[in-house]
Amino acid sequence: MSAGELKRVQAAIAAQVGLLGSGVLPDEQIEATLAALRDKEADLLARGGEGGTLARGDRAMAAGGGGIAAGSNVADSFLNTGRIEGDVNIGLQKPGQMSEAELRGEYLNWVRAGCSYLMLSGVDPAMGGKEDTRISLSAVYTALLTFSAQERQQGVAGYLRDDEGTKGQQSALEQLNRHPRLVLQGEPGGGKSTFASFVALCLAGEALEHDQVDLARLTEPLPDDKGKQGETRQPWDQGVLLPVVVLLRDFAAVGLPARGETATVKHLWDFIAGQLAAEDLGEYTPYLRKSLRKQGGLLILDGMDEVPEAEHRREQVKQVVENFSAVYGKCRVLVTSRTYAYQSQDWRLQGFEEAVLAPLSDGQIRRFIDRWYAHAASLGKFGKEDAQGRAALLKDAVFRRGRLLGLARRPLLLTLIASLHAWRGGNLPEKRERLFADTVDLLLDFWEQRRLRRDSDGNPVVLQRSIAEWLEADRDQVRGVLETLAYEAHAAQPELTGTADISEDALVGRLMRLGGKGNPAELVRYLRERAGLLLPRGVGVYTFPHRSFQEYLAACYLTGDSFPDEISVLARSDPDRWREVALLAGAKVARGTGAAVWQLADALCYGPADDPKAGTEELWGAHIAGQVLAETADLTRVSDSNQVKLGRNRDWLLTIMRGDTLPATERAIAGDNLGRMGDPRFDAEHWYLPAEPMLGFVEVAEGAFVMGSGHPADSWFRSAAPRHELKLPEFYVARWPVTVKQFRTFLRATGYEPLDRRVGEGLGNHPVVDVSWHDALAYCEWLGARLGGHARQKSDAAGTDGGRKDLWQAMANGALRAGLPSEAEWERAARHTDGRAYPWGDKADPERANYGATGIGATSAVGCFKRGASVCGCEDMSGDVWEWTRSLSADYPYPDDPEGRREREDPQASGGRVLRGGAFVDLEFNVRCAARLGGKPDARDALVGFRVVLSPFP
Repeated sequence: MSAGELKRVQAAIAAQVGLLGSGVLPDEQIEATLAALRDKEADLLARGGEGGTLARGDRAMAAGGGGIAAGSNVADSFLNTGRIEGDVNIGLQKPGQMSEAELRGEYLNWVRAGCSYLMLSGVDPAMGGKEDTRISLSAVYTALLTFSAQERQQGVAGYLRDDEGTKGQQSALEQLNRHPRLVLQGEPGGGKSTFASFVALCLAGEALEHDQVDLARLTEPLPDDKGKQGETRQPWDQGVLLPVVVLLRDFAAVGLPARGETATVKHLWDFIAGQLAAEDLGEYTPYLRKSLRKQGGLLILDGMDEVPEAEHRREQVKQVVENFSAVYGKCRVLVTSRTYAYQSQDWRLQGFEEAVLAPLSDGQIRRFIDRWYAHAASLGKFGKEDAQGRAALLKDAVFRRGRLLGLARRPLLLTLIASLHAWRGGNLPEKRERLFADTVDLLLDFWEQRRLRRDSDGNPVVLQRSIAEWLEADRDQVRGVLETLAYEAHAAQPELTGTADISEDALVGRLMRLGGKGNPAELVRYLRERAGLLLPRGVGVYTFPHRSFQEYLAACYLTGDSFPDEISVLARSDPDRWREVALLAGAKVARGTGAAVWQLADALCYGPADDPKAGTEELWGAHIAGQVLAETADLTRVSDSNQVKLGRNRDWLLTIMRGDTLPATERAIAGDNLGRMGDPRFDAEHWYLPAEPMLGFVEVAEGAFVMGSGHPADSWFRSAAPRHELKLPEFYVARWPVTVKQFRTFLRATGYEPLDRRVGEGLGNHPVVDVSWHDALAYCEWLGARLGGHARQKSDAAGTDGGRKDLWQAMANGALRAGLPSEAEWERAARHTDGRAYPWGDKADPERANYGATGIGATSAVGCFKRGASVCGCEDMSGDVWEWTRSLSADYPYPDDPEGRREREDPQASGGRVLRGGAFVDLEFNVRCAARLGGKPDARDALVGFRVVLSPFP
């Protein structure tokens, strides 16, 4: 006798006890069955039970009502996990009927099968070469992070991309563990449904004793920023809940009562029962209902936003969900919804907590890619080493290209990118337009595939024709319909984010007009079953997987006969809606001829930058033209006629940067594009000298000023107290921090090797970063020598440079030397004489400086914040980059006597040096004029740069 046989008999006893008083069968019949089972149990025990069996007394059966005491391990296992193996006749069923344990097992297997595979897994012909090759969800799933709805409203939104921003965020599983009633929100393709499926899959797998898909897989630790597994598991204290998954769009379509009638829990149960009956699991319905009521479970209601707007369906669904939560109080309930749909509608669920899925972090992206290719290797597509190499190539491509990384933050599009990468043999297109083109082709290929099966002789039998065959139209005609629909939907979409709704009537009607002779209902079924480029969002509604596909197809539509006139008018008048479309249109036509790009730029930007009648449309036209040229045109080979257009656009971009009509984030983009074209501010013969002409430096008059602060915000890193007065002689300070282009010239001229080899990389008009204090000092010494020689030539030229002969003479004779500013000089230039908090005044303003609240998230070209200049004319002193000073890191007050200043500013002294000004990631109190930071002289960081001062050194 095996322990398993005894266990099955004891489980059957537990099941029979659970039926007492249920009304399913007369209690007398159940008692008779129990007597027989107990006799069988006694016989097995008498013959010698093996390890793992339970003695009769251990079951602690409760009398009446069908209850089972908590001490019954078998009963707990049976009712809570369904882990019953083998055939057991528990006496309830007629001959040939299945037991509750068997029905439960079949139900759990049905749930597991329905949740096991990744959406869109069939689009990749490289994953195995067969249409039916599917991607295991468990093999590639990566745990998702969330932020609270309050954080999203405050703009946190999980978009801090230095993975410091993920610290403190809770995983989606942790949210579900904490909140018995949870609405999980996210953008389309953000992973809501995937998370819901994965939870159901793991719960079902645990109950079925699956050796890989179980609670251990569900609670797997989150990845670190390198994609490696962490040490702390995600919390899950709820045990093995019985999962029930309901697609709300399907429930709304067939399960709700007529308009105006009250929706009840019974309607939901009838729908669930209908689903089970359709899968030949109808016998399990009463057991499922009893289990959820008595033991609890997890009800997953997926896609609340996909319930159709018409006929008040969402209000009815809201009634059902809230009523179910009240009646089935032991059940946990998870609802998923699009974020903006749930937040903007007046049907938020009472008593439900909210969480919002965050974009994928760097570590999550890396982990997904590694798992994707490891799974590809397990399917036999690649060898293990080959798969690892391809994964490394894909990670490099994603993190090297900003726009690609932006797409990869969304799980659905990361799946598409991985699929495309495998399809192309381990590489991706460099241009995002080409990436979208290839991805659209991939998805259209999926539509083009026939669905086949093999007959008994092994011959292929067509189950479903391709869409082109069904419509009797070619691929280009089908794509043309999608392009037209994308353009019309994009133009009419009320929101400027997310994807537009495309009605089923419009889609089917357009496709049917291509010549299809079949039943439109069959086409609808085809589109729902085979959707890849269009996804069903609700009953009768479709959408694109991401706004980028909608914009790309709209761009394709606008590259027809109306190009470039129509797209230029749209982009200038409504840039928030049409800018990306214009950029993609320019990239698309450039693949045909480079001249088309210049035609679009000319249509967008055709007037002079100094036109006094120019308005906002002209600014936006020039701004978008600059993006088109910077991203698409070959700027290494520009014809004479196009040089005129290029020069005009550069003038416009400089006007945009130095103005305040466009917001700071747009001015930063204009500065970047100007840097790619060649910034005219650095085009003079001696552009590497910030003093040629002398506009590169601004004068700071001799006199006293207020230094330091008693405000606690100024002492966050290092004490800025006490507030004191200090007098300085006249000096000159560079208007902007030293740029990449200036520092690069120094490196080429001297052969100097900085401590960090990354120094000098990036756009030329951005501040140089990753420089140590020693690197900055070396630059100043080189520049001082250049300026000294230049000054000796200039000192005899009276009246040049605005009459600054005296300045040139002072530099020529060494009375003024180039170097890093002292901490006192830096604060005087930034703060004026009145002790203000910021260079412009006492109130923080993200339009006047590049710091965290500005939202740029990186350094910006120098000069984008003219309104943030200090009284003396210095710019970018708050934010952008921390700036080295020559002063040692020491307490205040700052020495006022020459000897004390000499000791504090001694370049040969050991010890840390002070940095000032804050950087683009900092909070507002870190970019105050009095804020101080100490750093080791050999330290270098992507947040640290410097500027030059001309002063009488002590």
